[in-house]
Amino acid sequence: MTEERCAKVEQYVGEIKGGLRPTMKLTIIGMVHSKPKSFSVTLLCDPVDANKDVGLLFTVNFSEKSITRNARIAGKWGREEKTIPYFPFTAGDTFKMELLCEHQQIRVLLDGRQLCDFTHRIQPLNLVKALRISGDIKLTKVA
Repeated sequence: MTEERCAKVEQYVGEIKGGLRPTMKLTIIGMVHSKPKSFSVTLLCDPVDANKDVGLLFTVNFSEKSITRNARIAGKWGREEKTIPYFPFTAGDTFKMELLCEHQQIRVLLDGRQLCDFTHRIQPLNLVKALRISGDIKLTKVA
C-alpha cells in the first residue's frame, strides 16, 4: 500500500486571475514527502500548452540539495540560476513558500526568510497566467 502512496505525485495547476502583476503574492503551504527526490513550482504563460513560455521554473532537487531557477522565452530556456544561501527543505517537514512579485523580480521567501530573487524575463508580466506545482510534496494550501 505504501508504494502506491509514494508514487502519487502531487500536481496542482491554478489560474492567476488577470495574470501576474507587481505587489501580487502567491503562497504555497505544504509538506515534503518522507523520501523526496524533487518538486517544482512553475509560473506558466499557458496552463494548457506546456510548450509555451515559462516565467519561472523553480526546481528543488533533494539529492543535490539544489534549487534551480530558469525561464523559457520563445521556446528557449535561458541561463540557470542556482545560488542559494542555504537549502531550506527537509524530508517530512512542512513549509510555507511565498512568491512576491515585485516590479523587477520575483522574491522567494521560505518560512518568512528570503531565499532568492529571480529577475523577470517575461514582459509584460501579465502574460504569466498560471501556477503549476508538481513533485514530492503534499499541498495544504495554495493562495
